[in-house]
Amino acid sequence: MNEESIAVAELEGELLRDASSFPYLALVAFEVGGVLRLLLLLVLLPLAAAMRCFVSEAAGEKLMIFAAVAGANLADLQSAARAVLPKFFAAELRLDSWKLFNACGWRWGQRCRRCVVTAIPRIMAEVFLKDYLGADMVIGTELGSFMGRATGFVLPPGVLAGGDKEKLIRRFLGDSFVRLSQKALSPEEEEGVAPVRFEKLPKPVVFHDGRLVQQPTPMVALLIVLWFPVGFALAFLRVAAGTLFPMPLLHHIFRLLGVRITVHGQPPPPSSPASGGGSLFICNHRTLLDPIFLSAALRRPIAAVTFSISRLSELLSPIRTGTTCREPFLLRFSSLFAELAGDILPVAVASSATMFHGTTARGWKGMDPFFFFMNPRPAYEITFLGKLPPEMSCAAGSSGHEVANYVQRLLAAALSYECTALTRRDKYRVLAGNDGGAAAKDTSKAGTMG
Repeated sequence: MNEESIAVAELEGELLRDASSFPYLALVAFEVGGVLRLLLLLVLLPLAAAMRCFVSEAAGEKLMIFAAVAGANLADLQSAARAVLPKFFAAELRLDSWKLFNACGWRWGQRCRRCVVTAIPRIMAEVFLKDYLGADMVIGTELGSFMGRATGFVLPPGVLAGGDKEKLIRRFLGDSFVRLSQKALSPEEEEGVAPVRFEKLPKPVVFHDGRLVQQPTPMVALLIVLWFPVGFALAFLRVAAGTLFPMPLLHHIFRLLGVRITVHGQPPPPSSPASGGGSLFICNHRTLLDPIFLSAALRRPIAAVTFSISRLSELLSPIRTGTTCREPFLLRFSSLFAELAGDILPVAVASSATMFHGTTARGWKGMDPFFFFMNPRPAYEITFLGKLPPEMSCAAGSSGHEVANYVQRLLAAALSYECTALTRRDKYRVLAGNDGGAAAKDTSKAGTMG
C-alpha cells in the first residue's frame, strides 16, 4: 500500500453482523418520534421489502429512511447518533472484521486511511465510526433538510446500496482504494460470530442513552408497539401503588403487580431516638426509584438523597445529587456523605429491565418511573453489606475521599462492577453535550417532607 491508499469497509454485513439497517432506523424513529413513528416504520416495512425485490435495493432503503426521519429535528438526530446508537452498533460489531479494519490504520510503516461506506444516513453512523472505531472517512446517505429539520428525502448521489454501490464509491474515492471484503453472514452464522467487547474499542462504550433495551429487530419492534399501551396502563397502576400504599405493604403489592424485589443480607432495624444519631444508606444509583425500592426492602419509609430535575423526581426524591451508569461501572462517589452520619451502611443495588430503560440523560426525566414500570417484569435486587467498620470513618481520622473510595470499591466488589473516576459531568458531556446541572430554584416557599 502507498501513502495515498484507502482501505474501504462496508458497515452493514461486513463490520456489523447484520446486513439490515432496520434496527438502527427503528432506534432513531422511536427516539425522535416515539411509538407512533416506530409503528409507521413497521407498517411500511413490507412495502420497502417489495420495493427492494421489484424496484431496487436503494428504493426500499429510501422509503425506510423517509419513514424514520421525515420531519425530525436535525439536532435530535445528532443527539441520538451520539448517545443511543454507539452501544447498539458496538454490540453487533464483528470481531474478525474489526481486527482486519483496525490493522489497516498503519501497516508496513505507511499510513492507510480507513473509510467506511454505509446505506444508513451519515449523520447517524459518523459519530460511532469516527469516535469509537477510528475511521478516517465515512461515506453514507446524505439527508435533505429544511429549517433545521430532515425532509426525509435523500440528496444526490443517493443511497449507497445495491448495484450502484461500487460506482458511487469510485465516484467519491477514485481508484486508489482497497476493499476489505468480508463474507456476509447468514442468520444462522450471525449467532456464531463473536462480537467485539466494548472495552476493546479505541473509545470504550461506557455511557449510553435511549429508552429501548434490546436491539429493535422487526419482531422486537412489533412486540414493543403491541405492548406499549398495555405497559403504560400497567405502569400507571404500579406508580399509583408506590405512592398510595404504606411502605410495610409495598413489597407485597409490588409482587402482586409483577414487580420482583429480592433482598440479600440483613436489613438493619430503625435507629432508636435515644441513640441521638441516624444511619446513612450509601447506594449505587440505578434509577430514580432506588429510594422507593430500598424503603420497600426495609419495610419503612426513609429520606432520600438523589439527583432530581423534574417535578416528579422532586416528589419521589427531594435532594439533588448522584447519577446512573447502565454499564457495569461505578462512577466516582462524592465524599460529602462521609461527614453526614456516624453509621454508614453500603447497599448494593441492581435493577433489570427487558424492554425499556428507566433512566435518560436527554429526555424528560419525569417519565423515568413510567418507562421502568412499563417493563413486563421489572426487578430490583437489594444487598445490605453491613455497617462500615468504625476505623473507616471521618471520626476515626479517615478523610472523606478515603471513605468514599472504600465504599465505591466495596459496592463494586459486591456487584462485580469496575470502579472508575468518571463523574456525572463526564456522563452528561458525552450523552447530552452539557454538564448536567440543574438550575437553582427559589426555596423560600418550599415545604418539608417527613
